[in-house]
Amino acid sequence: MGSITRRDFIKLAGGLFAATGAAVIGVPVVAYFYPPKLEEVPSEPVLVGKVEELPLGAAKIVPFGRYPALVINTPDGLKAYSAVCTHFACLVKWNPESGKIECPCHEGYFSPSDGSVISGPPPAPLDAFVAEVVDGQIYVKVGGGA
Repeated sequence: MGSITRRDFIKLAGGLFAATGAAVIGVPVVAYFYPPKLEEVPSEPVLVGKVEELPLGAAKIVPFGRYPALVINTPDGLKAYSAVCTHFACLVKWNPESGKIECPCHEGYFSPSDGSVISGPPPAPLDAFVAEVVDGQIYVKVGGGA
């Protein structure tokens, strides 16, 4: 094998630098078009707390399998959604002043009535769960509609 010339070394180093840059930029761009999928949700209802602990207009984030759930007590009843934004998987929060679910990462806004996107970059609504009251306790589970 012959020795590598300075010119070949600079070409190789430049190519590696360009490939690294393309990967650093390309991965987030591709991820934008493929929002995170909700996986590993519990098969059994998860206890949120007592009904009186969640007054009208209040919300609570609870562990729900691998991802947390956001439970909101709205004038239309209890609503539960994935607390993971469909844009870049940031955690959303409830803003009682605006009456919207907000993603602080890129200013995405979701409706508390159905989890749909109101504005911003999220490409899809929040995954909806079922919130129900059993014997004065709030539970969240998968299935059956919101």
